[in-house]
Amino acid sequence: MKHGASKSGRPAGSSPTPARTRLGLDDLARLRDQMKADAERREAERLAAEEAARQAALEANVFRNSIGNVQTLRDRNRVTPPARRPEPVPVQTRLDDQAVLAASLSDQFDVENLLETDDTLSFRRPGIGNDVIRKLRRGEWVPQDRIDLHGLRRDEAREALAEFLRRCVRRGVRCVRVIHGKGNGSPDKQPVLKGKVRSWLVQKEEVLAFVEARGAEGGSGALMVLLRQPYA
Repeated sequence: MKHGASKSGRPAGSSPTPARTRLGLDDLARLRDQMKADAERREAERLAAEEAARQAALEANVFRNSIGNVQTLRDRNRVTPPARRPEPVPVQTRLDDQAVLAASLSDQFDVENLLETDDTLSFRRPGIGNDVIRKLRRGEWVPQDRIDLHGLRRDEAREALAEFLRRCVRRGVRCVRVIHGKGNGSPDKQPVLKGKVRSWLVQKEEVLAFVEARGAEGGSGALMVLLRQPYA
């Protein structure tokens, strides 16, 4: 046996290197690499979160960025009033008004002695001068509204006319055209509503005067009616 050598062939004085020691070093290297990768991943996530927060802040302040610096108004402790409720519909009042209107116009009213003796049977209330009748005939009073009673029954026409006149007076309308028809569609070719309409108009105090319309505005099938102004 040579000097300095052991029976196992290793140099004298050297100690064995266990296999688990080499494996432990490899594990430490892998752990170090993993920790580094985790740290880089967390840093990347942090940077991404900061960028997302910055973008969100920019989007949330688009309006403010577009108008520049603004100052928030102080809270003045104002109270928002409740929404206004719609006014109640006076159904019964309207029904009562309709009943009064229907009763106020009589079909038995004798109007012949109140009409002028001309061919058109015009009407003017006491105190209304002949010049008003002339202006109505010449068309100097322009009709601001109209009602067509064609096709209505007598009671329907009476109620419709009364409501129409009342509505026009409330609106301040001065001149209207009332179309009653010439009777061309009736069996006997007689204007059914012509005399009735004249009688109803004379009974309404808001009617100051009326004349037969000119040919272009209905002729004998219509009337031009002058109304009083509403009371102040």
